[in-house]
Amino acid sequence: MRVVPVVVAGLVLASFAAPAASADGLPVLNVDVGASGVTAPGGSVRYLTVTVGKQTLVEATRRDGGQIMRMQPWPGTWTIPAVAYDGSASGLSADRRTLVLIEPRTSFPRAQTRLLVLDAHHLDSAGVVVLHGDFSFDAVSPDGSRIFLIHYTSSIDPTRYEVRAYDVAARKLLAKPIVDPRDAAEKMRGNPLSRVMSPDGRVAYTLYDGGGHPFVHALDTASSTARCIDVDGLPPKLSWSLRLHLTSGGKVLTVDQGTTTFASLDTRTWQRPAAASGFRWWLLALVIAAVSAIAVVLVAARRVAAGPASSVWRRGRRRSASRAGAA
Repeated sequence: MRVVPVVVAGLVLASFAAPAASADGLPVLNVDVGASGVTAPGGSVRYLTVTVGKQTLVEATRRDGGQIMRMQPWPGTWTIPAVAYDGSASGLSADRRTLVLIEPRTSFPRAQTRLLVLDAHHLDSAGVVVLHGDFSFDAVSPDGSRIFLIHYTSSIDPTRYEVRAYDVAARKLLAKPIVDPRDAAEKMRGNPLSRVMSPDGRVAYTLYDGGGHPFVHALDTASSTARCIDVDGLPPKLSWSLRLHLTSGGKVLTVDQGTTTFASLDTRTWQRPAAASGFRWWLLALVIAAVSAIAVVLVAARRVAAGPASSVWRRGRRRSASRAGAA
């Protein structure tokens, strides 16, 4: 791997717009978030990328209103990294000083991966990181000193990977993968379905399908540590529509589809609440709905059956009363 300084002098900004890159670092093509951009927690600036001929225009826009504050063309094709298949974007450090872009892939696997590391404040200073092997971007540390990457370890299975860290100052890929110390021997596997960042921009929470065994990967980008939390009992048919959300000021992580919560995680203890741990709430909901429907049918049938008998009884009572009056 190597870092190549980039000079922007002599670039000419084209006077026409072109479509954004067709894919980013994820192994599945046609996932691009360059046009929607990325921002940091509490930040007022959103960064976008637009491909213009053989160069990329990087724009810093106001989050509220969309006005362009500054922009800079860079040679080559670059895009904001998507980090999950729900279209979650990343690449901007929590201190809002470092912006990392990735060269879009055109196939899987690829022999070389390139990143563009920019000074987010001015957009006019950058370096190109060249990595041998197939990587996608995962996260960046709050101060921009480390870049976290997904390294694909199989040439035929994009769900097999390991998490690696790149030291920006030392310009090297750190040798040891980042693993959960409780399951250091377990191989990572799965598709990234959804991503959410902690309010301080430090912890990246990613929901993986886990090849049928879903889990949340919690990557602490400040300490370069990770935890994997199994999330059993999620409805398999809904896995690709599940989303992560943070509530209670970042203390509770939930796995949701729309307004339905299927699991929750206490981010302080890495434990799931006992009421949700391993329980198939979606199955319980189906059972309750079925029982309710049966109860409604039984009540209706009982009313129908009781109606004629009740009428006979009332008519008989009225006849008895009439006879008593006549006597």
